Amino acid sequence: MTSLPILSPEPPNWVVAWDALDAEYSWIRAMRGCLQDPIFHAEGDVWIHVRMVCEALAGLSAWRSLPEWERRIVFAAALLHDEAKPSCTREESGRITSRGHSSRGAIDSRRMLWEMGADFATREQVCALVRYHQSPFHLLKREDSQRQAFLISQTARCDLLSLLATADVLGRRCADQQQLLETIALFEEYCREQACYMSARQFPSSHSRFEYFRTDNRDPTYRAHEDFRCEVTLMSGLPGSGKDTWIQHNLGHLPVISLDAIREELREPVTGKQGKVVQLARERAREFLRQRQDFVWNATNLSNDIRRQLIDLFADYQARTRIVYVEAAPSLLFKRNADRPDSVPAGVISRMMDHWELPIPIEADEVQWWVDGQQIVL
Repeated sequence: MTSLPILSPEPPNWVVAWDALDAEYSWIRAMRGCLQDPIFHAEGDVWIHVRMVCEALAGLSAWRSLPEWERRIVFAAALLHDEAKPSCTREESGRITSRGHSSRGAIDSRRMLWEMGADFATREQVCALVRYHQSPFHLLKREDSQRQAFLISQTARCDLLSLLATADVLGRRCADQQQLLETIALFEEYCREQACYMSARQFPSSHSRFEYFRTDNRDPTYRAHEDFRCEVTLMSGLPGSGKDTWIQHNLGHLPVISLDAIREELREPVTGKQGKVVQLARERAREFLRQRQDFVWNATNLSNDIRRQLIDLFADYQARTRIVYVEAAPSLLFKRNADRPDSVPAGVISRMMDHWELPIPIEADEVQWWVDGQQIVL
């Protein structure tokens, strides 16, 4: 059974345990009093909206008929979908906006669910639903709607996303409610047509998938030619997650570009600017790439932007690219970090978590996820 320690309505009564949820989670209480634009949310503050969304979801026969583990995932996403509005809401030109709350909410949800002990696959599906919960309303208006649908499907189940969006609409008071429901129906139809409704869109190969998302206007059915000169493994994970141990056990024969080692070599602090460290690391990487030498790049690499810059560098030299993400349970991670001679301050790790975006399949030719020493298959 899915490990997700959030109370979910269960048959036969399907009652949402609001008193228990409010008492348990400060992030639910924090939504109380957070204003919303009355044009889109005439029902009131975010706390009221989320309650209405969860009640609407619990009343949907499509949700009730899901397997228990899927019900729990969608309900958790409904609870969390607007969790970041209190930190993102502001006034612009006389209107209330919470721009960016979806992506912020996914990162916040990842940290909270990790700390709760939710299992990896469940947690990441919840985070993906939170990240893309607004997409069914806007996807068909985008010029790159096909590409975006394929992207969403790599991490989020679009059928579950549609269900969440339906509850999101039913849990608000707005003039365009019926129009939004019709838009969701079109989103469902489009995703079915594009073969990405209940599973990730498939590509002829993992390299074809990587090249499709790396190159504009590429045919998703085209099998990309593979002519690699070497392979680069990019590590990713929080300090103390076990990246060094993974390298020793799996790629101990390869040269490693370690940002920690370069910092020590240059006598640069962990908390200072890292420009000199990164510059030297990239110079060494280019030398390996010119020599067609396999190697490992070892650093935290927690954000999509940082990983993309490095993967682009490696791919430009025709290297096969692989990302290995390593994760440990909170207690083990902090113990490992504390036991290190060059331990990272807790405040620095906390700030790193503000940018904690997991690698997703499109980012490289291969992406692996290792949790507590075991490889996870998503």
